[in-house]
Amino acid sequence: MISEIAAWLFALFVVDPLHAEIRERVDAANLPVQALQQSQQCVATHGPRLLQRAGEEPVWATGTAIGIATGWTSPTTLFDTSDPNCAALTQIFQGERGDAEA
Repeated sequence: MISEIAAWLFALFVVDPLHAEIRERVDAANLPVQALQQSQQCVATHGPRLLQRAGEEPVWATGTAIGIATGWTSPTTLFDTSDPNCAALTQIFQGERGDAEA
């Protein structure tokens, strides 16, 4: 029961908003549609694994959801950057933050 709630909260606070944020960043940066498609493919590929982990590790799911919702944790830490689709996602998120961190 607790694991199902953790997975649901993880999806609600991490995965679903991530889809919307990807689209906003791609639109704002005027990036090609291919970047959006690659990013969505990354989330589609890794999302189920993350939801499974969230169900198996409720404490991780809760901590990660809070970290991402508050901005303490970058969503890019959830994805495999060696996957070309996820590399595009990482570039989208770091492109906006890269100026602030430099």
